[in-house]
Amino acid sequence: MLGAFGENMDKVARKRWMLGCPIGLISAILLIWFLTLGEQARMPPPAKFDLTEGSDLYQGYCADCHGAELEGQPDWQSPGTDDVFPAPPHDETGHTWHHSDATLFDYTKWGGAETLARQGVDFASGMPGFGDDLTDDQIRNILAFIKSTWPQEKQNAQARRSAKDTEASGL
Repeated sequence: MLGAFGENMDKVARKRWMLGCPIGLISAILLIWFLTLGEQARMPPPAKFDLTEGSDLYQGYCADCHGAELEGQPDWQSPGTDDVFPAPPHDETGHTWHHSDATLFDYTKWGGAETLARQGVDFASGMPGFGDDLTDDQIRNILAFIKSTWPQEKQNAQARRSAKDTEASGL
């Protein structure tokens, strides 16, 4: 035997080598794809959202507290005399983009106090739940509208947060 490319290589060894090279090459390509593009490929495709409906619903359900321009209430970072924080802005100056999609959805559906109570946290929140008034799709459309107003940098940061949250929950 003169080696892998030798003339005296037996037929079995030659077949193994001829099958092994393409399989190894394909495996290497798949590994590179998985490490560089695989995360994007594993993410479900973005759902279709109705931003017009989201904007209309935001104005009808959210703007009274969070502002017609998503600006929030004055002094939103300091609790009032009742120990409840004023409504925060939903534009890029607030902290909404710091939270995952799941957290934002739960906050909107169940309200702040209920969402945190489900996590074992006792917190006085002024955020009511809208699960009895809005469908899940309507809530998603409102959140999509809010997110559509953020600069791309904030949208990307929030998307990474959502992906980590989804990964941690095993969904």
